[in-house]
Order: sequence, then structure tokens, then C-alpha cells
Amino acid sequence: MEIGSLIRRAAVHHGDAPCLIEGARTVSFRAFDRLTDRVGNALLASGLAEGDRVGVLLPNGIDCLVAYYALAKAGLVRVTLNGRETADDHAYKLADSGARGLIHAAALIDADAVDVPVRIDDERLAAWMADGDDRPCQRQRALDAPYRLGYTGGTTGRPKGVTLTTRGELAELSAFLTDLVPDLRAGDRFLHAAPIAHASGAFFLPAVARGATSVVMPRFDAAEFLTLAESSGATMTFLVPTMLAMILEAPGIDDADGRFRRICYGASPIAPSLLERAEARFGRVFAQVYGQAESPMVITCLQPEDHDRAGACGRPFTMVDVAVFDDDDRPLPPGEIGEIVCRGPQLMSGYWNRPEATERALRGGWLHTGDVGFRDADGFFTILDRKNDLLISGGFNVYPREVEDALLGCDGVVEAAVVGLPDDKWGDRVHAVVAGRDGLDADALMARMRERLADYKRPRGIDIWSELPKSAANKILRRAVRERVLEAREEQA
Repeated sequence: MEIGSLIRRAAVHHGDAPCLIEGARTVSFRAFDRLTDRVGNALLASGLAEGDRVGVLLPNGIDCLVAYYALAKAGLVRVTLNGRETADDHAYKLADSGARGLIHAAALIDADAVDVPVRIDDERLAAWMADGDDRPCQRQRALDAPYRLGYTGGTTGRPKGVTLTTRGELAELSAFLTDLVPDLRAGDRFLHAAPIAHASGAFFLPAVARGATSVVMPRFDAAEFLTLAESSGATMTFLVPTMLAMILEAPGIDDADGRFRRICYGASPIAPSLLERAEARFGRVFAQVYGQAESPMVITCLQPEDHDRAGACGRPFTMVDVAVFDDDDRPLPPGEIGEIVCRGPQLMSGYWNRPEATERALRGGWLHTGDVGFRDADGFFTILDRKNDLLISGGFNVYPREVEDALLGCDGVVEAAVVGLPDDKWGDRVHAVVAGRDGLDADALMARMRERLADYKRPRGIDIWSELPKSAANKILRRAVRERVLEAREEQA
């Protein structure tokens, strides 16, 4: 099956019902099918050929989704770019992917500064949507041919291109509708508050397949989220934990009239204290999804009724095998700590133009996630931390996430990052940086950590910042935190 077939079928099944809402603008399922045909035909007429990579850098909104699915219909390969990234990031991804085209908002990039032969700005895109050739655009693409290129977060080096296929996209769709949002239906309203260029965009195709309406926020604001959730009648959404923490601190949270039946969250771990506050406010409607760029959004899922299992990230999606391996790639029994691995139809076919990295990551047919964790006797998995983020202090293993969770349980702390600083005595000196409400006191936080953590896990120092550095996906960047702390110490020396 082609992705475009799902859009055409939705146009037949749901016709003039609202497919997308952005502010005062509404696009029906029938109109969305027509707009993606027009843009798809225009892309092919512009000199692009099937299989060409095309970057997309547009704000959260209807036009961005039109571009995404026009590329799908035209047999072109999308290279997703994020407006929160830098010009250097964009140039790197376009060059690394060998992109021949770029669909962009003029305000987000200087197109003359990147080397792509076909450039479509927002004005030209609008003209195509208004007057383009709306004959059906449906180029055939092999199930295992490249469908889109994602990029890893680049937390340990330059981002790697991740080759994702139609087979993987359909597997992700099936996994969502089977396990994550099985009751998604016509009449539902899914509120896209997180970037469509990241995880939130994964929920659009399931909404199309079920006839649900997607309501798109151009940019996230916690107070506006509460207002829009109420005015739009939103029944489902996706958030990263940082966004959820901001919503719970927003003015008017106590009076907000939310009707969410399901709030999905993921992209980074959630602190138990944050989850407890969120459930107290919105009810037991939270579903956690664990995935990564190489297995987008689909490794394990923690259902709302299972959230009493503190720290767990859930059981495997129905069509995914998940296990824990030791350093020699041997499976470990329940309770033993090792690297989480998975396999299934949702996996990437490989890293773009990086065969050696592909072989390492997919050795033995299993994706080696780089996440350290364990499985319990009931089949629930728990992530302890990233393998590369493990600290060894005085010979003891320290998982930064455990320390961060303890800090986030302190009143007024909204963000936390724990890093290791070089120390001749300890090896890694545990150091924390937090942000939150006015009045945070480092000495008071240190006292709380003495109550909550074993001696070797406690931070030896705590800095208070106004905000922690984050990725384009709103994930806190420990590497950037560590670099900033080290730079400040060098300046003071």
C-alpha cells in the first residue's frame, strides 16, 4: 500500500469533515487530498525525480503537512528539518542527504546559502496549492525503498541520517492504532502542540486513517495550550515531559476544563513526581511511548492503567520484539541490567551512507538502542539511562536519570540535568543543574538529596539556571549542560 492511498481513501470516507484546523483556517479531508495532489504534481514538474531527497523547513501548520504528504505521493524522499535548529544544522542535513530540493519558509532560512537546485519558498508553495494541477498524483514506491530521512539527535556527535521506509511507516501506523491510540475515531480532535517535524507529526496519519481532526498550534505556549484545548474540544494530544511540566506551572491550570481521553508522552523520561501531579490534574489518561529515530515511536508502550509501575516504559508494541542483551549480545533474564534491543518491521533500513554504523547498530538483526535497562518478570521494561551517560563515581555506577528524578521531586524544580565532571579522586564527580520557580536554593536542594539518595549518588554541587539548553525536540541536552559548566569553571580558574 502507498501512503497516498490512505489520504485518498480518507477523502472518500470523510469528505468535507475537518481534517486540519490551524487558527481560523480549516481544511477538509477532500481538500487535503486535492492540495497534496497539486503540490505533488508541481514538485515533479519542477525538475525533481522520484527518489530525490527534498528538505522541508516550514512552521508548525497545515502547509507543512501538505508538503510532507505531497512528497509521499510524488515518490520523493522527505528530509525533515526543524525551525529550532541552526542554519549550520540545516546546511549539514541537506548536504549529508544529497538533497536536490528544499521547501521552506523564507523567514526560516536563507535559501541562497544552501546548495540545492530546486527551492520552493512559502509563496510559491501557496501558489501551487491555489492553482496547481489537481489530477491524482500517485507514484509507486517499493515498500523498502527510502520514504523519508530522519536524523538522530546528535547528542554524542554529528547527527546520522536514518533511512525510513514505507514498510516502517505503515508498521508505525498499525502499532499506534493497535496499542497506543486504539480508540481514536472520527469526531476526535488531536491537538498538535509539539513540533510536527518531530514526534507529534507521527500522530497525523493515524488521525487521517480514522477520520479524526488534527488541530495544530503554530508554536507551543503553555497557557495557550490550555485555552486551545478547551476551545477546540481536544480529546487527545502528545507532549514531551518538559512541555507537561510547563503546562502544570501555567496560570489558569487549576481552572482549565480539559476533556482529554488520552495524553501520549515520550521523547524523554518522565519524573514520577511530575507524572503524579499530571494525573492528579488530568486523570489517568497518560500513555507513554518509547522509541528513537531508528525505531520511530515504536519500541514499548505503557498504558494508562499500568502507570503504577514507577519508572517503567511499558511492554513491547504488539509487532515488536524487545529484549535485554549483555555486552556480548547474549540475552539476559528478567531483572538483569543490560542494553535494550528490539526488532520488527518498524525499524530503519539503515543509516544513510553509513554502512559500518548500520552494521554495528543492527548486528544480529536487532537494533541496539544504546539504552541501559532491564525487564521484570511481567514483561515490563525500565530504562535506567543512556549507555553513554552512565557515570562511574568512586567505582559505583550512577545513573543520571535517578538523580534527576530525585531533584524533580523537590518543590519548585521544573528542569534538571545531572552530568559527570572529571575528578582525580572520584573519576566522575556528580554535578547537577536545575531550573524552576523563583526562590530555588542550592543548599536546601543538597539537604533534600542527602535524605533521598545514597552518598555516592548525591550531587557534589548544584547550579541554578533560568533555563536548561534543549534540543529542537525539547529534550534537555546534558552534553551542552556539561560543556557550559566546564567553561564556567575554566573562566573562574
